Amino acid sequence: MKTYLHTVSGDWYRRRVSGALVLVVAAFLILLGRLYYLQVIEGPELVRQSQSNWFRTQGIPPMRGLIFDRNGVLLVDNRPAFDVSIVPREAKNPEEVIHKLAELIDVAPEPLLTRLVQARRLPSFKPILLETDVSRDNVAIIEAHNLELPGVLVTVEPKRHYIEGARASHLIGYLGEISREELSGGAFPDNRAGDFIGKFGVEKAFESYFHGRRGWQQVEVNAFGRVTRALKTEEALPGNNIHLSLDIELQRLAESLLADKVGTVVAMDPSNGHVLAMAGSPAFDPNAFVEGMTYQSWDELISNPFRAMENKAIQGQYPPGSTYKIVAAIAGLEEEVISPHTKLFCPGQYRYGNRTFRCWKRRGHGFMNLEQALAQSCDVYFYQVGEKLGVDRLAKYAKACGLGSPTGIELDKEAKGLVPTSVWKLSRVGVPWQGGETLSVVIGQGFNLVTPMQMLGLISAVANGGILYKPLVVRRIESPDGSFVKEQEPVPLGKLPVSQQRLHLIRKSLYNAVNKPGGTAWGSRIPGIGMAGKTGTAQVVGMPEDDEETSDENKILRFRDHAWFIAYAPAKDPQIAVVVLIEHGGHGSSGAAPLAKKIVEKYLGIDDL
Repeated sequence: MKTYLHTVSGDWYRRRVSGALVLVVAAFLILLGRLYYLQVIEGPELVRQSQSNWFRTQGIPPMRGLIFDRNGVLLVDNRPAFDVSIVPREAKNPEEVIHKLAELIDVAPEPLLTRLVQARRLPSFKPILLETDVSRDNVAIIEAHNLELPGVLVTVEPKRHYIEGARASHLIGYLGEISREELSGGAFPDNRAGDFIGKFGVEKAFESYFHGRRGWQQVEVNAFGRVTRALKTEEALPGNNIHLSLDIELQRLAESLLADKVGTVVAMDPSNGHVLAMAGSPAFDPNAFVEGMTYQSWDELISNPFRAMENKAIQGQYPPGSTYKIVAAIAGLEEEVISPHTKLFCPGQYRYGNRTFRCWKRRGHGFMNLEQALAQSCDVYFYQVGEKLGVDRLAKYAKACGLGSPTGIELDKEAKGLVPTSVWKLSRVGVPWQGGETLSVVIGQGFNLVTPMQMLGLISAVANGGILYKPLVVRRIESPDGSFVKEQEPVPLGKLPVSQQRLHLIRKSLYNAVNKPGGTAWGSRIPGIGMAGKTGTAQVVGMPEDDEETSDENKILRFRDHAWFIAYAPAKDPQIAVVVLIEHGGHGSSGAAPLAKKIVEKYLGIDDL
């Protein structure tokens, strides 16, 4: 019996020992595997994290390229700005440090804590941006309390500075923080979260030239996260500088003329398509986008009833009014439904079917040829031209004159306008074209829509002998050291569909519109210069046929007509073409032409004499 118990006891003991041995071996293998994982697989990363306690690699953002006007006047540069970040690992208790920081620089702690929470997925040794563009006084406070703010860093970042403020904002554009979609899209490989890129205007269109190349610096830090010395540095490469075609002196005048109005003034060199001025009112200050905009400020900006964020020169679409009669004249001559000598009678109205179409001059113009009809903007003359042409032949010439399609300017979101045809109406509204609608279209009303830039291209082509140019807003691009990168050469898009002989007649008519008594812009003539142009008054709402003439003073502003004037000067040697569009400005002769006169005088130096 004793032998049996001894045997059983021995087996039980051996099993216990074997089990313990298995557990020891298993634990040893787990420990060995863990050591292998830490030293071999995760070793390099852990070494890097360990070193990051003492060494840190800091990115150096590149300086964005500068913007100059055509004469070398600096319009946009970069200024130093102080940003505050925190390294959670070095802060020990980041929430407590942030509360202390907020108290010292007198800001609410909640937004700072929110940024900390949003960045919790990032490695703890990565700096988290808390505040941007803090004042120098606050920088001094942070540095004076650095022992109480472990992990808090102050870095100097270049910030965009728009020297002229809101001036030329629709042309120059603005910056905004890069989005996740833009970062993941692959179009911005050298950008990181928090970077600012062009979102509108030239800033966006030429982003690849402005950006430059990011640099880096490896530094040694102490136990408080303070930099003690720099070890290695690769300097950032600044972006390229851009010289606009813009004349800032002309731009300043254009914007002053629009100060109490809603509309746009845009000017061009008719010999090459260089845009000399692009003013829009109301405008916006692009500095607000860089410095940080409140939700309230943004809401006020985008809800502005006069569309402050819209570049009216290329995005605004308006009926062209009587400026469209240039197209009608070209079509009538080329299709030979009229000749230079054709005389048509204007009694002040024109009966078509059961409708009466009125002329702007209620008493009528009498018998007129094309030269007189264009200079005095006789509606009845052009009603008859439109009836003979039909809408589709008229549309063919309008499109050949650059209407109904984008001009190709480098700025984005350009509108294309609308050139109506019989096919378009049938497909759009399912109703056949009516002959009376052609009479509205031929004087620039009805379904017609154009942008001021399209009309600038048209009047520039009339001025230069018939060449339609792509509008250019940049003259040249230079590297930071001033060496040549790119020159913007003129880009011809086509020619006006008119012979030189007939174009000469149209030019003479436009000259008479300004420089002969009876011309619609006679009040804006410039003695000794010979400006040529065409006024336009575009109806916003149709007036009843039996409505008596009503003075502008008694009209509700939003129902007043838009005022147009398109012109070039000098007539014999054109150097500038200009378009003025004033929303609800009334008549083109009084609401727009006087502004164009001042622009021309400024550019040609007459106002300095």
